[in-house]
Amino acid sequence: MNSTQAPTTTLTAAGTAAGTAPIDPGPRIDVVGALHPRFDEILTPQALEFVTELHRLFAGARHDRLAERMRKRFEIGNGRDPKFRDDTAHIREDSSWRVAGPGPGLEDRRVEITGPTDPKMTINALNSGAKVWLADQEDATSPTWKNVIGGQLSLFDAIRDQLEFTSPEGKQYRVTATETPTIVMRPRGWHLVEKHLRFTDGHGQAMAASGSLVDFGLYAFHNAKELVARGRGPYFYIAKLESSEEAQLWDDVFSFTERTLGLEHGTIRATVLIETLPAAFEMDEILYVMRDHIAGLNAGRWDYIFSIIKNYRGRGARFVLPDRSEVTMTVPFMRAYTELLVQTAHKRGAHAIGGMSAFIPNRRDPEVTALAERKVRADKNREANDGFDGTWVAHPDLIAVAQAEFDAVLGDKPNQVDRQRDDVHVTAADLLDVHIGREISDAGVRENVSIGIRYIESWLRGVGAAAIDNLMEDAATAEISRSQIWQWIHQDQSTAEGTRITREWVELLVREVTASFARFEGDRFDDAAEIFADVALGETFPTFLTVSAYSRYLVELD
Repeated sequence: MNSTQAPTTTLTAAGTAAGTAPIDPGPRIDVVGALHPRFDEILTPQALEFVTELHRLFAGARHDRLAERMRKRFEIGNGRDPKFRDDTAHIREDSSWRVAGPGPGLEDRRVEITGPTDPKMTINALNSGAKVWLADQEDATSPTWKNVIGGQLSLFDAIRDQLEFTSPEGKQYRVTATETPTIVMRPRGWHLVEKHLRFTDGHGQAMAASGSLVDFGLYAFHNAKELVARGRGPYFYIAKLESSEEAQLWDDVFSFTERTLGLEHGTIRATVLIETLPAAFEMDEILYVMRDHIAGLNAGRWDYIFSIIKNYRGRGARFVLPDRSEVTMTVPFMRAYTELLVQTAHKRGAHAIGGMSAFIPNRRDPEVTALAERKVRADKNREANDGFDGTWVAHPDLIAVAQAEFDAVLGDKPNQVDRQRDDVHVTAADLLDVHIGREISDAGVRENVSIGIRYIESWLRGVGAAAIDNLMEDAATAEISRSQIWQWIHQDQSTAEGTRITREWVELLVREVTASFARFEGDRFDDAAEIFADVALGETFPTFLTVSAYSRYLVELD
């Protein structure tokens, strides 16, 4: 039987075949997706029991936190701006507390490479020469069932030095580096579900499992002790947080995991992405509630821009951003956010990690490569001189470019946490002043349509990180593309050339752009165009484009 015809019957957390009565009538996880080769090595009864316990203890709080997100988003949409919280002022004003800081292997993070967890990309990352690999089960991974569990298998094998891969063309990939990056795994955010696993609670109510708890739980259960034994540790990037209460929930998950797996308290380390507008107002609070487990903060620039558009999409023309290419890291509101992040992290003994420039090289085009290197060099020079301790790159060829800029500032020091940035004074108004003074162009509208559709097409084929027009696109950049279109239409914007941005014009662009693509067998351009129209042109604004698209196209159940 080939992998596309894999059986769907497998074990539940209670140790019985899915679809039969469990031995224990209490909470359980049932596997309702296909059991592809080696999936049983990850979806063991013991691992499913652990993931079941995570759901039993934390699924309810997860739903509460997501409901609170919706309430706060509604408030912002109705004119109530976010602010620094009065009820937590004592945390911000107390200068005495510090966080755990880096665990073994995380002391020097000057260059981190990001990417999905398929075998080829895993091997490339481990051979890259970066200090850290962000093993991404989130925005750079299309959450097909094969990718979700296949990524767990890649990590399982990589941690045990047993990962090899042969491409369909016969090319062999092996880890050859004598020193590999420290792995920091990024599970999916609280808002995402895993529909190939079904959680049934103690009352018999069945629901899709939490993508966060599945990704985290399977990785921690199988690998935490092995990582510690090898001198590293179970380290995680935590995405899409919008409040310290959401951070507290993760910290509770960490503490329970340490007790259950027999790990010393504080073994788990997290780096939190500050990539939503509400989280930018609670950086101190997030660090505080996770202080026993947190190593740093990261400036997740693309999702941060998306968050601003999403929260202020209906608040009038003054919150409208220009072409995506004009929203750079040097515009005032992005400078305010990143400088506050460095100051806050260093004040508490945490690393500040910079974001990813989207430019990537092309080994077949020297001019494209030269442009990418020039753009990345400027971006990393700014970050290093602003006080960041490290940064992200999306391509191995950019590691040396980025490292040169951080080496020039850090020298032999592993980081610059001692640089306190007392010169930074950021107000709530600074974080909310999104006026840039640039315009929307006809080309910018068309580019958003083209990039959005091409990225979604790639995502539907199971590729979550896609090189498009010499830029590395993932779910976050696609979200910017479609949310800008939605906002421009609903705020009755016109381009610099005088074209009014209407639904009808964008529908025409969707047809024109889709017709211009070179088609190939198995492409998903028609589905992608339909999804893009749904999330960019509808009357209502979907919170995330991937949520409905996942349920409609990526879930494969018998």
